[in-house]
Amino acid sequence: MSVPVVLVHGLWIHADAWQPWIAHLQSQGYDPVAPGWPDDPATVEEARAHPERLAGKGVQDIVDHYAAVIRGLPEPPLLIGHSFGGLVVQKLLGMNLGVAAVAIDAAPIKGVLPLPFSALKASSPVLLNPANRKRSVALTREQFRYAFGNAIPAAESDELWERWTIPGAGRPLFQAASANVNPWTEAKVKSKSPDRGPLLIISGEKDHTVPWAIANASFKKQRRNEGVTEIVEIPGRGHSLTIDHGWREVADTALAFVRRFI
Repeated sequence: MSVPVVLVHGLWIHADAWQPWIAHLQSQGYDPVAPGWPDDPATVEEARAHPERLAGKGVQDIVDHYAAVIRGLPEPPLLIGHSFGGLVVQKLLGMNLGVAAVAIDAAPIKGVLPLPFSALKASSPVLLNPANRKRSVALTREQFRYAFGNAIPAAESDELWERWTIPGAGRPLFQAASANVNPWTEAKVKSKSPDRGPLLIISGEKDHTVPWAIANASFKKQRRNEGVTEIVEIPGRGHSLTIDHGWREVADTALAFVRRFI
């Protein structure tokens, strides 16, 4: 039986952006699925036309949604997540709902203290307005260029923005921003779960949204677990690394890690 894989996207990107990964994983003998977040419209066009459907979802809503998907699979899956999806797969792994996880440019979990300027700037379209907690917010072409496409040609960044971006729920960003002052935060991960599977954290060297300081702090917190925890930095890559022309390098880095354990 093929090993199932659950792919979890992050804010502002539609689940269909995982299509190249799905084809590649299938060619390698895996059985991948890429469900959207709860109530996500089926297409990019529909999501843009109905941003209200994306609003108000918090981290735990998203985790519960994917947990239900996982419990419907024939066996525990490999978990791969990008950005806020990286936070989600760490929570799911801590709940022992995956055999291993790869968190790519993952949003910060509780206990991660660094807040580089570039991360604050990338999040500012949402965080500067408290009312966005209950809204969904779309990125402009220029905002996407800074937050995602800074390490690729401008023309490619614009093409990715046009093809894959959707409004993103503001609530998860506010939850991550307040995680270290909220004892009940939904951004908390069971990083010391003794049965936790292997975890790889991937960081793009030039990522503005989740710089190395955040990724490395997440690694240092997760490596307290007695299980395997590793981190790798991919040179020259920004936050678009899962959807731009170099996505295959990221996918193969993830699979090389996974094959050591599965």
